[in-house]
Amino acid sequence: MKRLALALFVSSLAVAGAAAAQGGDPVAAIAAAVADTQRPAADTARDAARKPAEIVAFAGVKPGSIVAEMAPGGGYYTRILAKSVGPEGKVYAMVPAAVASRPGALDAINALAAQYPNVKVVTVDYADMKLPEPVDLVWTTENYHDFHNGPTANVAAINHSVFSVLKPGGIFFVEDHAAAPGAGTTVTSTLHRIEPAAVVQEMTAAGFVLDGQSDLLKNPADPKTAGVRDPSVQGETEKFAMRFRKPG
Repeated sequence: MKRLALALFVSSLAVAGAAAAQGGDPVAAIAAAVADTQRPAADTARDAARKPAEIVAFAGVKPGSIVAEMAPGGGYYTRILAKSVGPEGKVYAMVPAAVASRPGALDAINALAAQYPNVKVVTVDYADMKLPEPVDLVWTTENYHDFHNGPTANVAAINHSVFSVLKPGGIFFVEDHAAAPGAGTTVTSTLHRIEPAAVVQEMTAAGFVLDGQSDLLKNPADPKTAGVRDPSVQGETEKFAMRFRKPG
């Protein structure tokens, strides 16, 4: 009997949360998105370290938002964003043209989009993005440092491109692995980290205003001297999260 009562209680909470999400409550929508049963076990196993509900809320994602996600990878956040914005919102999963041209490169993200009708996979040049409409939020997690890498890297052009696709007042959300103070952009290709202050400087140069920063993913135990895939820190690196606003 107690188990039945508990099951009914949990079920009632889920129904209440879903109803609130449909009504436009961002907190309820995000909670329902994180609890989505379509999410793979490999994703949910990472939730304790990544704090997705808190991070998505900090970024300002709401039901009805139009979000453009840069480098969606395996879709960890794509799924959560799709559910958080709901049927009235949209997520553009933006895959770089160089990646999309590889055989089978779009198979996984296309399969995800088939599960979430409000996800649209688009192939873009990050330095000259073209989207069907202006967006409320551009999202990138654990990828910004990589925009510095490669022989033709042009971060200034990428940031200006993001600025151009955002609505006035729109947000560029950046989460990445933190480098030690003073490292700047010198370890983006070796440790796959970047100093938060360097990101602020680059965003300011592109016309953005720092709108907020969070210590949700701070980890003082990370010495910031090892690469992010080093077994000593993998999955436990200190990360920073920042919102940059396009004035208007």
